[in-house]
Amino acid sequence: MPSHAGTQAPGPSASPLAQLVLAFDFGRRRIGVACGDTLSRSASPLAAVANTAAGPSWSAVDLLMRDWRPDLIVVGLPYNADGSESGMSAQARDFSDELARRYALPVRLVDERYSSLEAGSRLRAERESGVRKRKVTKTDVDAAAACVILERWFFESMNEY
Repeated sequence: MPSHAGTQAPGPSASPLAQLVLAFDFGRRRIGVACGDTLSRSASPLAAVANTAAGPSWSAVDLLMRDWRPDLIVVGLPYNADGSESGMSAQARDFSDELARRYALPVRLVDERYSSLEAGSRLRAERESGVRKRKVTKTDVDAAAACVILERWFFESMNEY
């Protein structure tokens, strides 16, 4: 189980040392998950959570939240290529609203256009170079897409932390 003791300085006037962030790449079948922190501004893939017509596997999300105890949540918001909201935008917003309600944490939305394509490209390049030994699965791509989303948020929020 991850340890995050002392990741934030006490008191309102102290600046945070690091805030742990969980990122979610919302999809119809799977929700990719990645983690990172505001100090290193790096992201690592964690898992993919099942998502069905009945909704996400909240027990799996609960476990991730309990294990990682994030300070903040980032959710990818799907847009169309032209910047308009996609058919899945409302579902991703509902998911982010439910995360905020269940865990009483701030949730930030990030444009996730092409994150899965970028993630797949990165993973294939790792495989071709020999860095990655095993085959790239859809679950791997979903978790890597969550990394891309988190990295975008880190870049967009550079002056906040």
